[in-house]
Amino acid sequence: MTFWVSRILALNVIVFVLIPPGSLVYTLSTLFPPALVGLDSVYLPAVPFRPWTLVTYMFLHAGFSHMFFNMIGLFFFGPRLEHRLGGKRFLRFYLISGLGGAVFSFLFSPGAPVVGASAAVYGVLIGFAKYWPRENIYIWGILPVEARWLVCALVVISLYSGISGSGGGVAHFAHLGGLAIGYGLLYWQDWYKLKDQREFERKLYSDPGLNSDDLSERRWSSIDLSLIHELNRVEIEKLLTRIKNEGMHSLSREEKAFLNRFSAE
Repeated sequence: MTFWVSRILALNVIVFVLIPPGSLVYTLSTLFPPALVGLDSVYLPAVPFRPWTLVTYMFLHAGFSHMFFNMIGLFFFGPRLEHRLGGKRFLRFYLISGLGGAVFSFLFSPGAPVVGASAAVYGVLIGFAKYWPRENIYIWGILPVEARWLVCALVVISLYSGISGSGGGVAHFAHLGGLAIGYGLLYWQDWYKLKDQREFERKLYSDPGLNSDDLSERRWSSIDLSLIHELNRVEIEKLLTRIKNEGMHSLSREEKAFLNRFSAE
């Protein structure tokens, strides 16, 4: 159990015990016009007056099974993702996925209040499937399904149920929001993290010597092999021999970049 997963789990359980569905506080917290209580469902017309509900709705559940299955999902998929992302990134990812669920619900079902951690947990699930797509998840502890296919099935079910209006009050568009925003956030973070590497490769492969065969061959043939380590010298000689026998087209971009680096020294 990781730092933030354990605390999110504990907070959801504590809130459920202190404010169970059917209690007076729970009923007041879901009414509109709102009673100004600290924990609340999120409801679009009320957001300007109760902006905190964009976060607090993630910790208020409609029943024991609602809370239980959300926390089971967080328990199984959250720790591994938190290890991968780190604590601060995981917490930010969890909350933003939950916010994404609220936004999608507002866009596609603006008249319905939303409660529960489902959108945030769906974000955790899409994160797990992104990094471990072929990991088997056992439905009912028996049926193995790869994480990527489980997520695909959830998308189809949520999309169909949301459009058709079936589902008995379940906020399917909030689920889709958690999936979409969660995946988009992770994709952007990974893209940004590799920005320096992409810039290095762009400069490496954009060298004019890689685009002019005659110029490249002259430069590479003039490499002073006596100044180069034996291992690299053997590789350079092998590549130059291949150019002579098979032509420039026989080299990959990486091999051309390798020769170009030594010719520039």
